[in-house]
Amino acid sequence: MSFVRVLSGAARREWGPLFTTVRARLTASWLRAVPLTLAAVCLTALLHAVQNQSWAAGTVRALGAVRAEDPLWQALLRTPLSLFVPAPDLPVWGALVQILVVFGTAEICLGRWRTLLIAYVATLAGTLYARIGVALGPGGLFGLPAPDARIVDTGPSAAVVGLAVYVCCLYRAWFTGALVIAAMVVEVIAKNNLAGKEHLAAIAAVLVLCAVTVGRNRRRYARRRDQGLRPGAGTRSGAPPMRS
Repeated sequence: MSFVRVLSGAARREWGPLFTTVRARLTASWLRAVPLTLAAVCLTALLHAVQNQSWAAGTVRALGAVRAEDPLWQALLRTPLSLFVPAPDLPVWGALVQILVVFGTAEICLGRWRTLLIAYVATLAGTLYARIGVALGPGGLFGLPAPDARIVDTGPSAAVVGLAVYVCCLYRAWFTGALVIAAMVVEVIAKNNLAGKEHLAAIAAVLVLCAVTVGRNRRRYARRRDQGLRPGAGTRSGAPPMRS
């Protein structure tokens, strides 16, 4: 029984603040708390359906398919939409569940615009890494073989990993964050493919963001708490404490 109490206490310390924030917001607003997430799920499902139609597959590729061999300006223009174009070789339901859970949690904890920013930074980091990796060649630790330049690079996975790590840092869920990072390292060791290395690039970019912004957000909340303001005071949407 003491082991159960220890485990329960560890779970509360790890996930308690995050769970409390998400539950309070969903209880108060339900689906209105996550409009960005719902829009992202619908857009991803729509793009999946459309890209499997012969009459529209070319349009989806032209607007959202990113490859390392593409001109940089073209890749940058396509990167935002590429986040919502599910990888054709993976089940779409996995992407939809990832977006619903991770984007939804991030939207509640960070707000819509910060969620979009971090998702874009993580996706862009992966996109840019692919170019660098191909340029380095297969001989280096971070290099990629030349054929990887022709791989169509789409999907929300890099954004999902980046958002998960950022939220874990913000809410001090250190074990969960370390577990996410360890899983991505194992993926690279086991498969050594483009997707796995892009996930590590996304994590590296998000950790830099954490170092720059997370401490400032915590200090801001501490000032609000010391002034006796309720969580989310000063915002129009009743955002959780860590949102700014």
